[in-house]
Amino acid sequence: MSSATTSRTRFDVRYRTIDLVTITTLGVAFGVVFWGWGKLYAAAGTAGMLAYPPSGAFFGGGWLIAGVVIGLIVRKPGAALAGELVAAIVSALLPGNEWGSSVLVSGLLQGLGVELVLAALLYRRFGVAVAAAGGALAAVLEAVYEWSAYYSDWGWAYKLAHLGIFVASGIVVAGIGGFLLVRGLARAGALDAFAAGREQVTEV
Repeated sequence: MSSATTSRTRFDVRYRTIDLVTITTLGVAFGVVFWGWGKLYAAAGTAGMLAYPPSGAFFGGGWLIAGVVIGLIVRKPGAALAGELVAAIVSALLPGNEWGSSVLVSGLLQGLGVELVLAALLYRRFGVAVAAAGGALAAVLEAVYEWSAYYSDWGWAYKLAHLGIFVASGIVVAGIGGFLLVRGLARAGALDAFAAGREQVTEV
């Protein structure tokens, strides 16, 4: 089976109203999920599950999924970046956000990682391998940012372990998980207004 989905429609950079509504709606929904994911991360740390500091990157993929999902659905330049930014803004505004406004920088970098992968392919391929690559690059950008923002005292052994775990989480959780989520929504008929909903996706 092929692991790539290629859009059969002519590439169109013009945004429809439904594209903007979908980016906003999914961005808000993922923002709430991100906030809850942060609480789970904090609880894991409190429980001592993160005794090895770089292991916190296992949770990283959960914060990258918005860009992947929205990019795979809307398939327009800037959609993945905008979706991840909306999610970051919402999570920052909810009470109890542990990281303050720094989540906006994270949202920018995470969305940019997915956006760069889609742009390199001219927004024409949207299969599981593309989703995984987007999750991986988003993880790389976020991990490097976190080294300076949160973990400046780490040595290279910790940094490289953190990067490897983050990329793996980005591939599995955000990439493959995001792809499967989009495919499930498409099969349920929720994406009929998009190319992602009209395609017969059979991979994986």
